[in-house]
Amino acid sequence: MIINTGARTDTVNYYSDWLLNRFNEGFCYVKNPMFPNHITRYDLNPKIVDCIIFCSKNYESILPRFNEIFDKFNIFCYYTITAYEEDIEPRVPTLDKRIETLIKLSNLVGKNKVAWRFDPLMLTTKYTKEFLFKKFEYVASKISKHIAFAEFSFIEMYKHIENRIDGIKVLTEQDKDDLAAGLAKIAKKFNIKLQTCGKAKNYAEYGIGTSACITPKILEMANPNIKFKNITCKGLRQGCGCMPQRDIGEYNTCLNMCAYCYANKDENKVLTNFKKHNKKAPILIGKIEETAL
Repeated sequence: MIINTGARTDTVNYYSDWLLNRFNEGFCYVKNPMFPNHITRYDLNPKIVDCIIFCSKNYESILPRFNEIFDKFNIFCYYTITAYEEDIEPRVPTLDKRIETLIKLSNLVGKNKVAWRFDPLMLTTKYTKEFLFKKFEYVASKISKHIAFAEFSFIEMYKHIENRIDGIKVLTEQDKDDLAAGLAKIAKKFNIKLQTCGKAKNYAEYGIGTSACITPKILEMANPNIKFKNITCKGLRQGCGCMPQRDIGEYNTCLNMCAYCYANKDENKVLTNFKKHNKKAPILIGKIEETAL
């Protein structure tokens, strides 16, 4: 079983104490996003969990105690560092601070267990192709020796996102080709392996790998003791080639408040949910009702 801690919220950044408690106690409860009264228990036992996937914009809070997890479990870490500023990502650390933390993380767990996410890519009147390329090159120059690979995706234009971002542009296929080619050129300069995330189109002509963030190959290279049998990687959506996984987070709980976020639809709901969080509870938000189990 693959456990994912970061697809629905930035658990590492804002709920690290809860996360550490859950892995130390060996279980957690998770609400079904579509049917909140349907609650599943996951046993967080190294004999059952093949690997834990972390995805965060800031690992700083968990680093002092991260060994409590990776000493017992196989892990893989995605670190998201984008080109955007406070108007898009209002509550993440500065760019240089995130770079510093990624290097600390890599030195702690090993570069083969760390990948850089430069996503989602979007274009606005402020965030032009040239702007994105400049930031990508800056980050690449700092972290190229500390990551296994890098990946990118293009923004999904959900209705609630369009109203949040001034001057956002609907990406054309030419825009996507230009972005892919530009990033690939920079990645090659710094000897960084680059791949896409969740995209059906193949950009192999630019030297870019196909979409798959969580695959047997990636996890086995990071954790040599893992050997997966034949697994069907159907993915989570069209263009995705990831392995089946179980997310232990919850939507509308991420305090990063990024304007492009698919997981937060209402800022007030996020703040309300956060007040219901108890780091000692077996579930991320709220309480467990016996009738729900």
